[in-house]
Amino acid sequence: MLSASARLLRLLSLLAARPSWTCAELADRMAVTDRTVRRDIAKLRDLGYTVDSDAGPWGGYRLRAGTRVPPLILDDEEALAVAVGLRGAALGGALGGDQAALSALLKLRQVLPGRIAERLGEWDDALVGLPRPEEPRLRPGMLLELAAACRRGERARLSYRDGQGRGTVREVDPYRLVHTGRRWYFVARDVDRGWRTFRADRVERLTPTGERVRITDPPDPAALVSRNIANGPYPLSATVRLLLPLDQALRLVPATVGTHRPDGPDATLVDIGGPDADGLARYLLGLATPLRVLAPDEVREALIRRTRELLDAQN
Repeated sequence: MLSASARLLRLLSLLAARPSWTCAELADRMAVTDRTVRRDIAKLRDLGYTVDSDAGPWGGYRLRAGTRVPPLILDDEEALAVAVGLRGAALGGALGGDQAALSALLKLRQVLPGRIAERLGEWDDALVGLPRPEEPRLRPGMLLELAAACRRGERARLSYRDGQGRGTVREVDPYRLVHTGRRWYFVARDVDRGWRTFRADRVERLTPTGERVRITDPPDPAALVSRNIANGPYPLSATVRLLLPLDQALRLVPATVGTHRPDGPDATLVDIGGPDADGLARYLLGLATPLRVLAPDEVREALIRRTRELLDAQN
């Protein structure tokens, strides 16, 4: 005879397999009495499953979507299909910048039977992506390693290779993963240097140290990544006031190009990095929108000079 827990799982699996069952049909399939079926249906309802029922000898039970997500019962093929779909959504950024797919995949892989986890690993090894020429390759499984580190709340040893190919090893406190639409960034607190962002494709290894840490002063991870992408690689940065509300300014100057903050309802301040004053002036002219350079003076002067050159060319 099945235990009470195994019986509930069997009942849940049957209810999910087809639209409706009579009490007698369920009792027959489970080799129990009608009374046991009714009692187990009540237990499922207590657990959060919405099970509708119709009265009478020909009435039946139906599993309906509820107001919250209760535990799911998946067979081997279903579990593999869900894991593959979640992996594709995480790598492809189908859900935008959030980490829902990655978090769900991490939870699922922790409870997958060994035979299914092995099949998923084989799928990872066989999968070959075709990235854009400028898009780096991300090692299979690295996102899950980084996500697991963020969830553990444990200091880790990070082996990382920077844009110049130089390798470093750092002690970090993992915090979040941020997806920009093209790349994944790992946000962590460097023990020696403070908050940093690391490109996930440049992470070579992440080894837990076993030391538990508590992060009490985290930054906004998306804003930190945006600011570092926009200004990090450039020797010069300008602050510009656009006569546009924040949503329109973000469409004109993407978050990967500038760091935005509202300046009243109809204007936005944007920090934009560039190679030099003349390069920034060319970019600002190309925006073709009213703006004011607040700092530095050399960018303001370069913009004025280029504007005068354009006006003189029309004479």
